Amino acid sequence: MIPDLGNYAAEVMAAYGLSFLLLVGIVAMSLRRCRKLRTQLAEVEARRDRANV
Repeated sequence: MIPDLGNYAAEVMAAYGLSFLLLVGIVAMSLRRCRKLRTQLAEVEARRDRANV
């Protein structure tokens, strides 16, 4: 069920491939940032808990 792309098959497939790579990159960057922020938040909360003791 692959459509016939004719003379533009290479360009269309390249565009799909680039779009896919960009989406994967955005998701990876978001997950990495989420882990970093979670670690920083845990450190701030730990310092706050130690200060309140």
